[in-house]
Amino acid sequence: MLEPGSKIADFTAEGTLGSVSLSGLSGRKVVLYFYPKDNTPGCTSEAAEFRDLHADFEAAGVTVLGVSRDSLRSHQGFRAKLELPFDLLADTDEKLCAAFDVIKMKNMYGKQVRGIERSTFLIGPNATLLKAWRGVKVAGHAQHVLDAARTD
Repeated sequence: MLEPGSKIADFTAEGTLGSVSLSGLSGRKVVLYFYPKDNTPGCTSEAAEFRDLHADFEAAGVTVLGVSRDSLRSHQGFRAKLELPFDLLADTDEKLCAAFDVIKMKNMYGKQVRGIERSTFLIGPNATLLKAWRGVKVAGHAQHVLDAARTD
């Protein structure tokens, strides 16, 4: 499991704004937030919180990226519907999910299912993990991440 101070391996993923690589964001802090599914209540609220604070993240020199296993097409609709100013990455092959160890067994309506544990990672400009949040509760989370990004 990744711990603060760990070096994050470079990755490339397809996003709603084109191909994104960690090395291409060198020199900036990056917030990588993993969420279970487009157009669900918790994920919509989380995306809206990051959207509403986007100008503050930008002012702090931070790139925000949302990640789920949904398709690029699903992400494009979700991004347009919520008017998200940041990119959503489609991790349909679960490579990013595996690298950040966010796939967990979860209870959904009494059944065990594999799903994304809502998690956020703050990566420093030199690709080092600064902070990780796992099992995230949505309300107020984006503000906590912004506060950490400003101080770390």
